[in-house]
Amino acid sequence: MSKGSPISPSLMANKVSVAAKAATAKTRDVASSVSIPSEAADNRVQGPNNVVPPTEMTGSKAIVRALEELGVEDIFGLPGGAILPTYDPLMDSTKLRHILVRHEQGAGHAAEGYAMVTGKAGVCIATSGPGATNLVTAIADAHMDSVPMVAITGQVSSAFIGTDAFQEADIVGITMPITKHSYLVTNPDDIPRVLAEAFHIATTGRPGPVLVDISKDAQQAKTLFSWPPKIDLPGYRIVVRGHSKQVREAARLIAASQRPVFYVGGGVLKADASAELLELAELVGAPVVTTLQARGVFPDSHRQHAGMPGMHGSVSAVAALQQSDLLITLGARFDDRVTGVLSSFAPGAKVIHADIDPAEISKNRPADVPIVGSVKEIMPELTEAVRAAFAVERPDIAPWWEVINRLRDIYPVGYSEPEDGHIAPQKVIERIGALTGPDGVYVAGVGQHQMWAAQFIKYERPRAWLNSGGLGTMGYSVPAAMGAKVGNPDRVVWAIDGDGCFQMTNQELATCLINKIPIKVAIINNSSLGMVRQWQTLFYESRYSNTDLNTGHDTVRVPDFVKLADAYGCAGLRCEREEDIDDTIRQALAINDRPVVIDFVVSRDSMVWPMVPSGVSNDLIQIARNMTPKWEEED
Repeated sequence: MSKGSPISPSLMANKVSVAAKAATAKTRDVASSVSIPSEAADNRVQGPNNVVPPTEMTGSKAIVRALEELGVEDIFGLPGGAILPTYDPLMDSTKLRHILVRHEQGAGHAAEGYAMVTGKAGVCIATSGPGATNLVTAIADAHMDSVPMVAITGQVSSAFIGTDAFQEADIVGITMPITKHSYLVTNPDDIPRVLAEAFHIATTGRPGPVLVDISKDAQQAKTLFSWPPKIDLPGYRIVVRGHSKQVREAARLIAASQRPVFYVGGGVLKADASAELLELAELVGAPVVTTLQARGVFPDSHRQHAGMPGMHGSVSAVAALQQSDLLITLGARFDDRVTGVLSSFAPGAKVIHADIDPAEISKNRPADVPIVGSVKEIMPELTEAVRAAFAVERPDIAPWWEVINRLRDIYPVGYSEPEDGHIAPQKVIERIGALTGPDGVYVAGVGQHQMWAAQFIKYERPRAWLNSGGLGTMGYSVPAAMGAKVGNPDRVVWAIDGDGCFQMTNQELATCLINKIPIKVAIINNSSLGMVRQWQTLFYESRYSNTDLNTGHDTVRVPDFVKLADAYGCAGLRCEREEDIDDTIRQALAINDRPVVIDFVVSRDSMVWPMVPSGVSNDLIQIARNMTPKWEEED
């Protein structure tokens, strides 16, 4: 337990915990012998590295003080019995802003949104049992999308662990598969070190969530707090620099390629490597495709941007990957939504794969040139190697660009006006992006509106686009937008949500109002679970089993979203006519003293195109129902 490592409740049940008594006795025995560390501070400890001499305090006060010393400013949480000892000193902190959410899942997603716009670890806190398990969805979401997050949970007293005590849940065991690491702390002396390690693990290498579960008696017992602690992580080593030989080999392949394409994933965003990507891409001159998680890391307006690949990617982006002879893969993981049927993905391409997570290299697609390391460090070295290779011979990729440009011209991402005469949802989202501009932050839920937000808003900078990509979590948008607004208060933050997603976490509007977090919520209300309905239309003979939500045209409108907004003290607007779209958006943009909720009542029959149906090759991408591109035109 001294390492703060996971332990089975069944083992804990057979032990008589004396941690609290031992910790109290230790403070009496060693208080006079502990001095300020003289060695250099561990540079893995985040924050200003203030030196705090040994000071007696409770474990709960140590939690608060450690968070302060780590430079944390904002925390999203909800108290309960097992974490209550920590909430008491938290009330006295002048450095930590605690935002009381209405549901723990909201705390987790808010921490994600905060992390995505700031690049720092988001922090959420909950009590034991159901409080902790309500965080699980957000933790899993952060794990899938590599979001740095530290989740702190209270646990029943150590003597009761493993006894099925009231509100006990083995949250360490539950979260082991969906965290970078999970800690169970029963000794208050471990608190400073464990929290310092948690933030280091969450934010370094491939980012991700870390859980710190702290027993109630560890919070209540006395300890000697000193800072900075010494981090002890044997085996946790991050390779940052790429192997020079592999980088040179990658440059050789680039110099020999006739149809190269940059396949750029969310790892470039997490590494803050947009500038390095731009320099390398402009040197090579190849098409750049940015995945759903990488939107904005390469400007949409750049002439080399070929679009978003994947199940709902543009024809030009999907074809660029399929027809390439070299994939320059940076911080991407060959996700099934990008590759389609893996065996038919980019069949003629060699693969350069650079990623900080060695487990991703060759996991799905074998790499001809694997490079383990940070893309922020790898790309400048690769740029110089390519420049040297081009000095000898540079390939002519003009014919390749003729193919890409023809595809962009013939098959642009667009939409048809709905036959029912109602508003096209794509038009709404397009106008939100146009009227707000590239400085805004756009946070999508999951489903059709998510894909339309990725397709029809122009992203010119990183950290402007947030969504639940890997897990596909309905209910992500509102709390994540809340966290994004806390982390980036000077930007306009839109939650672009569906009428289904919105009903899962809209209680966080109360949090936004009380805490003066003026997000703007655009509900794309098609009165349906839209993406599920689209699949039912295409693959289930239009048998709409349990997808009608009764919120839109010609329904009972339960709930009435405008009345709901009013009940929460928000500004509530409704738009049902195309000619009112711009004025409604402008009204929302002019209101900055409280949250705004807009009920955009749109056509339920609009679909997301292009589309690669599940289980088929990307070559079978459809630009509309039963319509595929004529690839022979590109021969």
